[in-house]
Amino acid sequence: MDNVESKPAAMQDELQRKTHFSGKVIKTSKAGAIVDIGLEQPALLHISQIITKSDELVKRVEDRLQGGQVIDVWVKNVRNDRIELTMHEPLKYDWRELAKDMVVKGKVVEIQSFGAFVDIGAERPGLMHISELSRTFVKNTSDVVKIGDEVEVKIIDFDRRKKQIKLSMKALQPEIVPEVHEEKQEEEKPFEPKNKRDRRDKKKQPKVEEDITEEEIEPSEPELTAMELAWQAAKEKANHKRENAIKAKKQHSVSDEQEDILSRTIGKR
Repeated sequence: MDNVESKPAAMQDELQRKTHFSGKVIKTSKAGAIVDIGLEQPALLHISQIITKSDELVKRVEDRLQGGQVIDVWVKNVRNDRIELTMHEPLKYDWRELAKDMVVKGKVVEIQSFGAFVDIGAERPGLMHISELSRTFVKNTSDVVKIGDEVEVKIIDFDRRKKQIKLSMKALQPEIVPEVHEEKQEEEKPFEPKNKRDRRDKKKQPKVEEDITEEEIEPSEPELTAMELAWQAAKEKANHKRENAIKAKKQHSVSDEQEDILSRTIGKR
């Protein structure tokens, strides 16, 4: 994390947490040290806020600090009667300072198949899932980001209790609008009633003059129903049977007459 540049101390009521100072140790004690940061009132540095190069626990203040020594300190808290300092560089973002949809900058510190971890200066790095790397399909996380990359991300969610932060680069990218291929479409013809179209089509047909007499026009026979056809067939069958009976009767009568003639002829002989 980049340190805030040292600057002359302002009035005590204008101090803000995490403000960085280069202070001079005035006095040490068992509880800590008194540090001059340029204000009328010296600031207090508790022994628990003193660090060593190896981050070991400080048992005696004199083992780490001496009078007149210049040290880097940050404002930890401001009370009405005192200013509390720390030698621990504060987090850029406390949990209470995080907010959804907040845009921050960070550094990629770890790559996994499912995404990347980004240090944004909070207590823990945030996770940027592979689906949040880009609006286009991403097969491998390393295809988009690598360890050490400085990225700008958006906080899409966080859980203080679970100490989880979800980040996204996709949320900061413009949406992809699919290309629309315009196809030439035929102009739609206005709807016309069928009878109107028929009349118009008839007008377009050439006129053919033909001398047709009334005798040449044969009326079309109406189509018969199934019942009418059956009745007609039965009628024809009955007529045919009757005609056969009459013919057989006539033949029988002729045969009788011929036999009679033959009998009389034989009798005369």
